[in-house]
Amino acid sequence: MSRTTKEINKVTGAVIAISIRLILLALIVLLLYEGVTKGYEFGHDIFYASAMEAEPGQDKEIKVEKGTSIAGVAKLLKEKGLIANEYSLIIQAKFFNYKANPGSYTLNTSMTSRDILQMMNENTEEKESKDDSK
Repeated sequence: MSRTTKEINKVTGAVIAISIRLILLALIVLLLYEGVTKGYEFGHDIFYASAMEAEPGQDKEIKVEKGTSIAGVAKLLKEKGLIANEYSLIIQAKFFNYKANPGSYTLNTSMTSRDILQMMNENTEEKESKDDSK
């Protein structure tokens, strides 16, 4: 191999090494950007929840059975189109100390997830048993 060929190989190797480093750096920056963006959106869903539709929305009936976990309720609400992200509802329930009490609910797609949780938290079995005794 001639001296010129060795120098060309050396320069080519350096260019390839620099290119690979730049590509890896670009991927890291892209992943960080996506992570920060998704994290912000998720945090926004938790603390500033928005409704699925504008007023007047659509009424939807759901029934929460006794013993249903908050994750089960979140899945049901997601299936009915009342919330966009079931995980943010689970975190909201834990963070704001809401419970999903059993009962039948008429919910609207113009309600936020916090409105829904508040309604389910306020409904207690004591109220239901008092109503039943009347």
